Amino acid sequence: MTTRVLNNSDHPAFKFLLEQSMNELQAKTAAHDAGWRLADSDWSVDQDKGEIVFTPPNGMVAIAPVQIIGTYNSVDGTWLWGWDNPSVDPALQSDALVVRDYGEKHEIEQLTTLKFACTQDDAWLLTALACKLCGAQGAYRGPADTTYIFMTFGDVRLQMNHQ
Repeated sequence: MTTRVLNNSDHPAFKFLLEQSMNELQAKTAAHDAGWRLADSDWSVDQDKGEIVFTPPNGMVAIAPVQIIGTYNSVDGTWLWGWDNPSVDPALQSDALVVRDYGEKHEIEQLTTLKFACTQDDAWLLTALACKLCGAQGAYRGPADTTYIFMTFGDVRLQMNHQ
């Protein structure tokens, strides 16, 4: 499927980077899913602690530092970057800022425009790019009503759930 973000013929190197980023994210996601069942996990984010907590059904808890890359509004089909979103704690904007800085350096409009129309596939590509550029260990999309929060996460700590 060709998407708006990928369909940027002025930047073939950017298109390649996005494809490479998505391939790497898919491999990381498969490893997390195989290791601790990411796909079956409940999730919560504590912005004050800067952590995402995954609770898979296997009795484990996976905790990782989190960054909020952006949000996708499923009603109007728009992406809003986390780097200037008042709902995002400034400490959780740094990965999104790295992507914006990359966009400024390489003159890529989608990376420097705060809000724009796109597909949910585009939102995944942008998040995969953030994951690659920032050396994150994975990414996650969490629903919040009609909005999806796209996040990257760092090294995962696994522990037993002691409820």
